[in-house]
Amino acid sequence: MTAKLDEKIQAILFDLDGTLNQMEVTLFVMNYMKSISASVAHIVSPKIVIKSLMAASKVVEQNNGEETNIDAYARAFFPIEGHSREEIEPIFDEFYENEFPKLQKFAQKKPRARSVIQKAFDKGYDVVIATTPMLPETAIRQRLEWADVGDFPYKLITTIENSRATKPNLTYYKLICEEINRSPEACLMVGDEDKDMVAANIGCQTFLITSKNTKINDSMPEPTYRGTLADLEEML
Repeated sequence: MTAKLDEKIQAILFDLDGTLNQMEVTLFVMNYMKSISASVAHIVSPKIVIKSLMAASKVVEQNNGEETNIDAYARAFFPIEGHSREEIEPIFDEFYENEFPKLQKFAQKKPRARSVIQKAFDKGYDVVIATTPMLPETAIRQRLEWADVGDFPYKLITTIENSRATKPNLTYYKLICEEINRSPEACLMVGDEDKDMVAANIGCQTFLITSKNTKINDSMPEPTYRGTLADLEEML
């Protein structure tokens, strides 16, 4: 691929899983649920925790900017079996510090991830990590470390704490553009799934990176570009 990016592009938004790393998503989610529910098994049944996490995730998916994702999640999740947020959250904090790192085995580095991020910074683009903001900042920063791209001064990393919507809701992309003070037309969304490519519907340009998670459906906007991280790096 020898094309160059549109000169209007001033910001590059990168998805994480499947884009900057190779994630075994099904195994990761299954083991994440098993591990986090085990952390509170001494006071709440793991089955109840998993059911409540899934229900809270649905509430976050429906958030359309009215509140932060963490507030939407907390409103749906707490109290759980009579246990308050103040009682459970310190246990979850300890889980993210001590147990979450063990899930790294389900994520592998992509050889060109670090070099493409480095080149984007070198060329002066605003660089955003636009990963699905359903996990706390600590978990997302750990996953960035797993991908060997955790030490860059990103313009924004979307997390459950700082986001007010999630993919594929277009509000998620609109709020990113507002936060970084760039028009959608000045942004390139790089990702491997339909929920990344929908950013085209607000005017963003898109770059499809094919991964195991890629499922193309007929309603997906045609990507502006397709290729690998190496192709993107050459275009920068």
